[in-house]
Amino acid sequence: MKEALEKKNTNRELEFTIFCIESLAEALHQDGATVYQALSREKNLIQNYIIPEYEVLHTQGKDYIVEELLRVMKDWGISL
Repeated sequence: MKEALEKKNTNRELEFTIFCIESLAEALHQDGATVYQALSREKNLIQNYIIPEYEVLHTQGKDYIVEELLRVMKDWGISL
């Protein structure tokens, strides 16, 4: 039962991460692969911010999420 719950959470986090990447790509007029590469490099915003903050971020609207991720990218020195 615990494994099924963990897998469900993992799937939701993965879907949310894809949503974040595609939403940022749209806002930045870039393709998803380029945004993914930028987010997963050195500081790995995906593993170090998006997934750990999933519980809070996924309850927000798309505009808020994009603005928050853009702010974090700027703060962390992540550029495309």
